[in-house]
Amino acid sequence: MRLDKYLKVARIIKRRTIANEACDAGRIQLNGKVAKAGSEVKIGDIISVRFGDKSYKYEVLNINEHAGKTDAASLFKAIE
Repeated sequence: MRLDKYLKVARIIKRRTIANEACDAGRIQLNGKVAKAGSEVKIGDIISVRFGDKSYKYEVLNINEHAGKTDAASLFKAIE
C-alpha cells in the first residue's frame, strides 16, 4: 500500500492530500529514510512523522485497504 494512503487509512493523518504534502516536505520517514508518498509500506516497517518540534514513531502491524474508526488503531503501534 502507498505510504500516503496508509497514513490516511490508519488515521495517523486525517487527509491523504495532507499526508502527501507532508511526504513532499520531508516530514515523513520510512525505516529511517525520507519517504515519498508512493513508497510501499509493509508489515514491520517503522514510520516517523514530524509535526513542528514533535516527532512520533509508529510500527506497521497490519495493512488494510479500508479500516473503520475502531479498526484503525489495530493497524499500527506507537513507539516511544
